[in-house]
Amino acid sequence: METTTKFLVAGEWSAIVTLACGVLTVLAFLFRWDIRFRLVGATGFLGVLAAGFFALSLVPITRTVIPGAIRFSRVFDSGVAQVVIALPPTVTEAELSATLRQAASDLFSPGRLSQGEKQLTIRARTVLHPEPGVSQPLYLGQIKRSLSQRHDSNMETTIYQENLAQLPQSSA
Repeated sequence: METTTKFLVAGEWSAIVTLACGVLTVLAFLFRWDIRFRLVGATGFLGVLAAGFFALSLVPITRTVIPGAIRFSRVFDSGVAQVVIALPPTVTEAELSATLRQAASDLFSPGRLSQGEKQLTIRARTVLHPEPGVSQPLYLGQIKRSLSQRHDSNMETTIYQENLAQLPQSSA
C-alpha cells in the first residue's frame, strides 16, 4: 500500500536524522557546548517521531467504502452498544441499506464497552416537517453487528418499510 511505504520512508529518514542528532549531542557533551541539554531533548523527540513513523508503516490505514452509501452524521452514541445516525429525508432504500453497512464499518471499535451486550445496534433516522414549526423524527432502519469481530458476516439489517413510505417522493 502506498501510505505504508511513505511512512516507512519517513521512518527511515527520521531514524537517520535521529542518529545524526545523537552524534551531535555526544559531541556537545564532549566539548561542553551550551546547547547540549537542548540537543538531548531534540534527539529524544526525533527518536519518538521515528518510532511512530515506523509503527504507522506496519499497520495499514484503510477505510472500507461501501458503494452507494451516502453521508451520515452521528446524533447519538452511548459509547457502548447504541448509536443513532441521521440521514436526509431524500434517502432511498438502496442508499439506506448501503449507509447502514457503511456506518457499521465506520463505527466499529474494539474499545466499545459491551456491558453485557454482544451486538452494536445502529439505527438510522431522519426528521420530517409535516407542518411549519413541527419536527417529527422517523426511524428508517437499523443494523446489528458484533462488538467483538471487525469483519462480521452475520450483520442483521432491518428496513422499516412503513416509515420509508412516509418519506417525500423525489421529483426526479
